[in-house]
Amino acid sequence: MVKKTVGILLFNEVEVLDFAGPYEVLSLAAPPEERDNHFFHVVTVSETGKQIRARNGLTVKPDYSFVDYPYLDIVIVPGGYGAETTELTNQNVITWIKEQAAHTELIASVCTGALLLAKAGLLDSKAATTHWMDVDRLEAEFPLVSVKRGVKFVDEGRIITSAGISAGIDMSFHILTRLYGVNATADTAKSMEYEIKLED
Repeated sequence: MVKKTVGILLFNEVEVLDFAGPYEVLSLAAPPEERDNHFFHVVTVSETGKQIRARNGLTVKPDYSFVDYPYLDIVIVPGGYGAETTELTNQNVITWIKEQAAHTELIASVCTGALLLAKAGLLDSKAATTHWMDVDRLEAEFPLVSVKRGVKFVDEGRIITSAGISAGIDMSFHILTRLYGVNATADTAKSMEYEIKLED
């Protein structure tokens, strides 16, 4: 089994569960018979690699910066106040997201991370969702995006967007199911004591 590397973008005022939820699901996932042989190697990346301050004061030291990160198979772009304000106008972040989309197997957003994907032009002519409080904004500022309401996530092939905060966990289980099947998802959800409706 070839382990896939997942990179989760971090920045100041990122919503904690937006990145911590997917981190937990994907870093824990492994074949039931090989609990120490995980499907994914999950790392965190920020623009500078310096400690960031997430929502409500949690401090986190990213693993890598935009200069020294490893090759990423999957990228997850979380949201939060920082995404919808500072990072939306940070051209370095937008450019980095575009660069990742050019070669990654999957790029996914959680919550208002969808605004960053839209700013990078990745959601043009695609369906997408975001936090229920921000769907109108996504629709108004990015009219080429077909905004979906009332769903946990939207899968457009190489690009997946999820609704707000805890929906990123459901999206991560969807990614796990897509890549490794329902048994892997059922086993991981059980170990997390997380109730999830398994896909057929």
